[in-house]
Amino acid sequence: MYRHRLLSDRLRRLTDAFPVVVVSGARQVGKTTLLRHLFPDLDYVVFDATQDLENARGEPDLFLKNHPPPLILDEIQYAPEVATAIKRRVDRAEGAAGQYLLTSSQQWQVLRSMAESLAGRAAFLDLQGFSLQELGGSRDGWIVRWLDDPDGFPAWSRGAQRYGGTLQEWLWRGTLPRATTIDTALVPDFWTGYHRTYVERDARLAGDVHDWQEFGRFVRLMCALTAREINYSQLGREIGMTPQTARRWLKVMGDTFQWFELPAFSGNPAKRVSSRPKGYIADTGLACHHAHLSAPGALGGHPLFGALFETAMANELFKQTALLGTRPLFSHWRSAGGAEVDLILERDGVLHPIEVKLTANPSRRHASGLKAFRQAHPHRQVAPGALICAVDEVRWLAEEVLAIPWDLLG
Repeated sequence: MYRHRLLSDRLRRLTDAFPVVVVSGARQVGKTTLLRHLFPDLDYVVFDATQDLENARGEPDLFLKNHPPPLILDEIQYAPEVATAIKRRVDRAEGAAGQYLLTSSQQWQVLRSMAESLAGRAAFLDLQGFSLQELGGSRDGWIVRWLDDPDGFPAWSRGAQRYGGTLQEWLWRGTLPRATTIDTALVPDFWTGYHRTYVERDARLAGDVHDWQEFGRFVRLMCALTAREINYSQLGREIGMTPQTARRWLKVMGDTFQWFELPAFSGNPAKRVSSRPKGYIADTGLACHHAHLSAPGALGGHPLFGALFETAMANELFKQTALLGTRPLFSHWRSAGGAEVDLILERDGVLHPIEVKLTANPSRRHASGLKAFRQAHPHRQVAPGALICAVDEVRWLAEEVLAIPWDLLG
């Protein structure tokens, strides 16, 4: 059964405005399913790393002549020569909209070069796993309303939908479409196959990964270090590699949409703050698999529970803010004294601090980082802070701090 994606309308608008639209994202996030559902009548070709389909790499212009637009080209990173030929055809067509829809599982250099050469004529859209809104059947999210009107948010939330599942199962299954629908007993098998295919195929093709077994161990380590600041020297010591290799392999994970990082907030250079980025695994299902958690209930007392909750919410806010034309700038903050805020969203010059806490009974103590951030930046416009946790309803914890349920939809 097809599940509505929040980015559907945005994708249609982009296709109506640009000659080339590229939908990027990790393997199995639903890129192909989305395009074939929205554009069922278009010619469709999928490329493969081991086979030169119709000699597309050898004669890309002839290939495109045999497949006139509008055309969907799946996994275009396996045929970079075709991407170059597309540029020439778009130039000849004088920028007519909706000619080529491409998908890619890698943020590869050819697409970056293509974006530069097709400035103003190519649009890029990143697709992730299902958001809570998509899983819960809602067509709206709460973060945009929060950014627009924090003071009116409690009144709006009283009529908002809630996600029907449990926190533990959401984290344990993950958000990839297949993992959300199969029988619980088969979820570990799904993630075993996913990890093997990613490490042995995608990662080796994406970058300088010759020892795929060692890289697989590196992926498992990063799953355990999700929601932490990144210390490359420490990473090297823990896995027995140089900091340069750790950087290179993290870049491979980022380029294949398995990892993302938030820079340290630097709005006040006079203050001593952490300059290390904070990293997150892209799907908690993979992290739970590598933590050898056999069922959702095993998360209850696990030391990674809090980090996985923060990871899931960071991913969730990324998914919701993708609906905006201009996504807020994401960062994290930690003072020299140890006060920290998990997420800072900067939009139109306003700072929106957000904490994620694994508690059903939040207090002012849980909001201490939000207060410290406000005090550290008296000359900046700081909106009320949000504490995302397991409360039953939206409520004010303090004058400038609102507790928001993790399962709020829209």
